[in-house]
Amino acid sequence: MNMNSIAILISGGLDSAILLGDAVQTHKAVHPLYVRNGLVWEDVEQDYLRRFLDAVRCPTLRPLQVLDLPANDLFPGHWSFNGQGVPDADSPDEAVFIPARNVLLLAKAILWCHLRKVPAVALGTLGSNPFADATPAFFVAFQTAVNLAVGGSVQVHRPYAELTKLDVMRLGQGLPLQLTFSCIRPLDGRHCGACNKCQERRLAFQDAGLVDPTEYRYQSMS
Repeated sequence: MNMNSIAILISGGLDSAILLGDAVQTHKAVHPLYVRNGLVWEDVEQDYLRRFLDAVRCPTLRPLQVLDLPANDLFPGHWSFNGQGVPDADSPDEAVFIPARNVLLLAKAILWCHLRKVPAVALGTLGSNPFADATPAFFVAFQTAVNLAVGGSVQVHRPYAELTKLDVMRLGQGLPLQLTFSCIRPLDGRHCGACNKCQERRLAFQDAGLVDPTEYRYQSMS
């Protein structure tokens, strides 16, 4: 990613936070974008994100932009919007699917970039992502469709598409990863320690040989 200006779709999770930490070293202007859909963990997630951004503040980092695109009226019965039946640590990765997640994230992000003449938006999607809205074909088609609608030319970048979680964790060494947030059922403003994403987070630190600095509400279920 070598260009003067870029937007980063950031949730405050490990992958997107590490992506932003990388981008501020290689770009003259980095615009963090957070898209708020009405998910149950967003208030806690944004609190962590703002602290992470404060910790990595530098001249190339621009102010956080929060874009609202509520979707709870579309998926009122989904666990990510009502908090019921949240996938636990033993559930398969497919259980954490959020319908149209990348459609919702990229729709406003591409338009925001187009209107402000930011040439590209990047997200930290890994190649192991199994969902239909994370395939190369989807990103090319969606980028093309939105640009056609507005006469734009914003590019969607996926710099981690060929990397594993271990690769990304190694890139993140030295960043304040204790200020990232991965939980889908936060308790008392902390990682619950019992959901699918908390388990994934534990394994990410373990596999990378890094001390996990996360304060979990509950310790490992194993």
